[in-house]
Amino acid sequence: MGIDLFRIDDRLIHGQVVVGWGQSMGLGFIALVDDEVATSEWEQELYRMGVPPEMDVYFKTVEGAASALSDWTADERPGILLTGDIDTMHRFIELAPTVRSVNLGGIHYRAGRDLRLRYVYLTPEEEAALRSLQRRGVVVTAQDVPSARPVPLDDLLATESAR
Repeated sequence: MGIDLFRIDDRLIHGQVVVGWGQSMGLGFIALVDDEVATSEWEQELYRMGVPPEMDVYFKTVEGAASALSDWTADERPGILLTGDIDTMHRFIELAPTVRSVNLGGIHYRAGRDLRLRYVYLTPEEEAALRSLQRRGVVVTAQDVPSARPVPLDDLLATESAR
C-alpha cells in the first residue's frame, strides 16, 4: 500500500481529509509535511486531536519527509502525504522525484490568487510551479472529495480566472 495520495490542502488535517478521504481509503496514516509544524509540539498536538487514535500521524520537514518516503511507501497501510501549499509539495518532489501524482484539495482565496474552482485559487507563480511539476511527469489534478471527478491541471488552468 504505502502512500496512495499526495495532497495539497491549506487546512492540512481537518474533517474532509480525515473523514472524507480517510474513510474511503481506509487510511492507516497521514504524513504531514510542513517545516513549521514539524518543529512545533503544540501545533502537532492540535492536529493529532482531529485524527482517530487508530490512525498514525507523522510530522516531518520537507527534508525529513524525503528521507522517510521509502519507509512510508513500504508501509502495508494506505496513507496520505499532505502539504499545506504548492511550494512545499514542489520542494518535496524535487527531493523525492518518484512521486507521480499530486491532488489539489483546498487552496483558498488570499490576495493575488485567482479563482480556478470553488476550492482552488492560484497565483501566477503557483500556476507556474504546478506546470513545472507537470513537465516533470507528475499528474496534477484537483479533487476536493473522493466522490468528485478529478479535474486535470490543463482543464483547471483553462478555466476563466477572475483577473
